[in-house]
Amino acid sequence: MSVLLEFAMFPTDKGESVSSYVSKIIDMVDKTGVDYQLTPMGTIIECDDIDEALDIVKSSYRCLESDCFRIYSTLTFDIRKGEKGRLKSKIKSVEDRLNREIKY
Repeated sequence: MSVLLEFAMFPTDKGESVSSYVSKIIDMVDKTGVDYQLTPMGTIIECDDIDEALDIVKSSYRCLESDCFRIYSTLTFDIRKGEKGRLKSKIKSVEDRLNREIKY
């Protein structure tokens, strides 16, 4: 099973730039060993099951809760049985199609 989770989590009470808070979460995600991809609007992780993904969400919240009065988060899941490695394979599939369809 592959659980892709795209999520964003940040405090809303810490001013315009919150990168120092987001970096705490990314450091924690990195230490879990799951595959992840940081994007300008959030982070995508790939886990073996939904419990692992939700544990990372909980840990992300715990990274911020002591310093932040208000925390905003969004979550989007793509859960597929049988497939793994989709964090990279989904992008490769689109890139392969683009390369086949581009005419020079």
